[in-house]
Amino acid sequence: QVQLQESGPGLVKPSQTLSLTCTVSGGFITTNYYYWSWIRQPPGKGLEWMGALAYSGSTYYSPSLKSRTSISRDTSKNQFTLQLSSVTPEDTAVYFCARYSLTLAETGWTIKYDYWGQGTQVTVSS
Repeated sequence: QVQLQESGPGLVKPSQTLSLTCTVSGGFITTNYYYWSWIRQPPGKGLEWMGALAYSGSTYYSPSLKSRTSISRDTSKNQFTLQLSSVTPEDTAVYFCARYSLTLAETGWTIKYDYWGQGTQVTVSS
């Protein structure tokens, strides 16, 4: 059973950098062919995919957040980290880490999310 756990500060000041870590147990972040993602949900809004780290170490970012987002990993600790710079109150959200895989079917690539962290509330406020 794979488990993901987010950790980090619950309160960040505007203009600062938000940093969250996802610790993975029961599986390895280097295992083919899984992707490890960050997703957030602002209050009253839907889920927003922020970016992902592939098993290979490659990273992928949402175009709308790419200039402020960085995802890195520490394979020795089996963790991956999100950094979001220059935060504003609009970055207030519940942040989740999640694992997904890609499968090539007759209709094209499909994405399957199978494990999620419980989520962590981050509030941006002075």
